[in-house]
Amino acid sequence: MRELVDGDKVKVLLAQALFGKPDILLLDEPTNHLDIDAIEWLEDFIMSFEKTVIVVSHDRHFLNTVCTQMADIDFGKITLFTGNYDFWYESSQLAQRLVEEKHKKLEEKAQELKAFIARFSANKSKSRQATSRRKLLDKLTLEDIRPSSRKYPFFGFKPNREPGDQILKCNNLSKTVDGSQLFRNASLTVDKGNRICFVGESEIAISTFYKIVSGELASDTGEFNWGITTSQAYFPKDNANYFNDKNLSLIDWMRQYSEEKAETFIRGFLGRFLFSGEDATKRVGVLSGGEKVRCMFGKIILTGSNILILDGPTNHLDLESITALNNALIRFPGVILFSSHDHEFNQSLANRVVEITADGLVDYRMTYDEYLNEKKRKKTK
Repeated sequence: MRELVDGDKVKVLLAQALFGKPDILLLDEPTNHLDIDAIEWLEDFIMSFEKTVIVVSHDRHFLNTVCTQMADIDFGKITLFTGNYDFWYESSQLAQRLVEEKHKKLEEKAQELKAFIARFSANKSKSRQATSRRKLLDKLTLEDIRPSSRKYPFFGFKPNREPGDQILKCNNLSKTVDGSQLFRNASLTVDKGNRICFVGESEIAISTFYKIVSGELASDTGEFNWGITTSQAYFPKDNANYFNDKNLSLIDWMRQYSEEKAETFIRGFLGRFLFSGEDATKRVGVLSGGEKVRCMFGKIILTGSNILILDGPTNHLDLESITALNNALIRFPGVILFSSHDHEFNQSLANRVVEITADGLVDYRMTYDEYLNEKKRKKTK
């Protein structure tokens, strides 16, 4: 087992859990480190599983696909909701809006909720429990849904300037590491408005490509050129080097990257990322993985860059942070080069998919779901 990469370790542990036809499956983050094919296989398995599955996951697409109920741990208790993650999230947001609009008559509020439930019930579902789910949804009332107490960070990406038509041109880039060829003769032209999801069997190859175009690593051959109107911000998969001074307070850490040095500004800025009050004085050495990721995005936002290079940006984040980040990037007017195992994240952002192989790049000018369907079509030929 110690010789296996993380993704293969997860597959072995899943095989161990699934073996023997258990009555109940308890799955704690089962999609972590899995590739898309493995996640799809697991989704299909759970959908056909005859018995009970209890799952914890930060993968929204996975939850939407396999879950018929959501157990919401909030307000000091567990509440069971019929429906998948999207329904829970949207209904919670709706409940929040309704509470904020107290001047509306109760009947008007109830009608809005009823209309929302009807739209949800009409959506296609792969679940065998679709009929019973509809019956339960029809019985829901306004009192059944409460606003969530969860807090969402605010990611607001505002470029200092709009990029021109010339973004990035790569010509014949090649890189070999420890005798292993990651890619060769990789050529790519990135256009204005592109949101490119990079995929491939080798995550090392993807990360290496990002390091090259962000100027952190030299290629073996070839060259690349950024347009003169572009400014790039790079989010690395491994951010440890940014937190080497473990005794720095969070305020002093963020101050390094801010033109405005006043503590009142830094504290206010950190508050947007859920570091308020005493949390802002934490030493960076005690931050969790998710807290460090939020800090890194604060650093990126301060740059005002119009090009974002994001290597695994959803790693270590909770669902609230993933949702907030996803929505902010949808609104971002610049160019994004990114890679993620989060299906919903990829589909909502990408208008182009680039596959990195040992022999170079394969360019798909389509959405992420269209890319997956194209791959399936090629396999069945």
